[in-house]
Amino acid sequence: MTHIFIFHGTGGHPKENWFPWLKKELESLDCKVIVPQFPTPQNQTLKNWFKIFEQYKDSYTSDTILVGHSLGGAFLLRVLEKYNVKIKAAYIVAAPMGVLPIKNYESDKLFLGNFKFDWKKIKNLCSKFFVFHSDNDPYISVGNGKELAERLETNLTFIPDAGHFNATAGYLQFDGLLEKIKQNL
Repeated sequence: MTHIFIFHGTGGHPKENWFPWLKKELESLDCKVIVPQFPTPQNQTLKNWFKIFEQYKDSYTSDTILVGHSLGGAFLLRVLEKYNVKIKAAYIVAAPMGVLPIKNYESDKLFLGNFKFDWKKIKNLCSKFFVFHSDNDPYISVGNGKELAERLETNLTFIPDAGHFNATAGYLQFDGLLEKIKQNL
């Protein structure tokens, strides 16, 4: 069975944006979907987020797919660095990578160790990467999506006028993401 994790970002929660819709769609395809609630913005540290993730570690297997939105996308990279399990695929939506402007740069860089990642290890522990970004994201500039796609040696799925891919931008569903995930089930 495919296990799919969906990670929210700063100030986020499992019931926002397209997360409940995607969870329901994937569960209808016989996937086990886990959408953890991480502490944010209070107590938002990498250590605290890993404490939450540890509760689900038994579901993190070679049949896992990770989906991360905003800071959750950057956390997804930290999960790949930490655990020596090669997973099926990772989908990263509007994630900060250190390219300014980033609205929450100061808190994000502390959370993510100034955005320094072990790219070689990350690429070795995931079969396929998908990166989504928009040109009018009010929180995270498109340069972050370009940088991430380049580092992961994948294409950037650029969606104009999608904002931060959140409810404010009209993203209560994310059909393009669902279709790409279906290709890797």
